[in-house]
Amino acid sequence: MPLPPSPPPPSATTTLLLLVSLSLLSFSTVSAVNSTVASLLRRAPPPTTSLCHQLIIPAGYSCSEHTVETKDGYLLALQRVSSSSSLDEIELRRRRHPVLLQHGLFMGGDAWFLNPEEQSLGFLLADRGFDVWVANVRGTRWSHGHVSLSDTSKEFWDWSWEELAMYDFPAMIEYIYRLTNSKVFLVGHSQGTIMSLAAFTQPDIVKMVEAAALLCPISYLEHVTAPFVLRMVNLHLDKMILAMGFHQLNFRSDMGIRLLDSLCDSHLDCDDILAALTGNNYYLNTSRAEYYLEYEPHATSVKNLNHLFQMIRKGTFARYDYGMLKNMRVYGSLKPPTFDLGLVPDSLPLWMAYGRKDDLADVADVERTINELPCKKELLYLDTYGHVDFLLGVTAKDDVYELMIEFFSSWGKSSSF
Repeated sequence: MPLPPSPPPPSATTTLLLLVSLSLLSFSTVSAVNSTVASLLRRAPPPTTSLCHQLIIPAGYSCSEHTVETKDGYLLALQRVSSSSSLDEIELRRRRHPVLLQHGLFMGGDAWFLNPEEQSLGFLLADRGFDVWVANVRGTRWSHGHVSLSDTSKEFWDWSWEELAMYDFPAMIEYIYRLTNSKVFLVGHSQGTIMSLAAFTQPDIVKMVEAAALLCPISYLEHVTAPFVLRMVNLHLDKMILAMGFHQLNFRSDMGIRLLDSLCDSHLDCDDILAALTGNNYYLNTSRAEYYLEYEPHATSVKNLNHLFQMIRKGTFARYDYGMLKNMRVYGSLKPPTFDLGLVPDSLPLWMAYGRKDDLADVADVERTINELPCKKELLYLDTYGHVDFLLGVTAKDDVYELMIEFFSSWGKSSSF
């Protein structure tokens, strides 16, 4: 009786899955995320009734909810915030100019309101008479899914920051532009600046922007030094997670916490998970850390993480790299096209703030971005600021926001179409 045929050798993907599973198990036996951080991440975030009712109206500000549909069917939440001050309505109408706040990676629109009113940029801009609009990209807790896709499906999470720049950003900007009959000021932080700079290379989008303030501006990530990020990049964790069939990355989920656990050992201190991810921050109110973790982190897609890690590995500011064969099908070239910062109009006023202690928006990468931008730029360099200090630092009002508001006020005459 003939012997049955031998089974085929395992595929590269199967081998990879086995290796990843074994490595995760072996890491988890010797390491652990700080138990307090893990318990806070496992805690359910605040009810997603609305950002207005959760954070803004209770602080005494007027807030309305808006829904914007992107061209590829995602339903995004925008909040419109008005001042709680005693400025009369005529004065408010005269002074108000729309400004869109675009959050960064693993964050949502709540990030602009997590400090007390006198320290949070969202509240400060409203009190200074700006018409404040708050962005929430696809996949974040405050946005509303998709017209046809379930957020549990692979297809729902098939996007990176490229889609955020080409679909989410223009949908929100155009909505505000048409509703207010005015060009829009833009404030972006971290990934919000990647989106913005990519979008500014597109004439149909940038024409709706009056001026932009970029906090920790990123178009290149070649010199990242954040220890947790570098460890994930060097282990190719983004590729492994994709190969395992995961498409959503949510650090509040069991899988997300196990992933953190697998990366945190004696060689990587995760007691301060924010410092591990972004580098040290020197002006945060550490007594509010638990409060911050009630709202952050939000979910993102694994493809987005993969795209960001491609930027780190390749040192490029380019579209998503599918590999040579699919690149030929999608782009007609072996490599993905780059975003050319030289296409940003020289008429666009930019204000850019960055810090020496930032392990994500490294000074060398920021200065490369600055040198490639043809437009007029006002620069703020802070020697002691880290990545999140620009967003949540207790000194940011005096060190950063007052100068930003002065910049916007110099361009404050409404532009109509």
